[in-house]
Amino acid sequence: MTAQTATAARTRTGGPGSDGPALLEHLAGWVLVAVVAMLITGLGLL
Repeated sequence: MTAQTATAARTRTGGPGSDGPALLEHLAGWVLVAVVAMLITGLGLL
């Protein structure tokens, strides 16, 4: 078995190369950043 055959036989695990709703993920990430910033500010930690 060659290296190319071995890597082709592996199954995808949904890592960074997988297709998905990239816009939704970016939006959810920025919402999370905003919520954490509001929490930190509200608690007076900054």
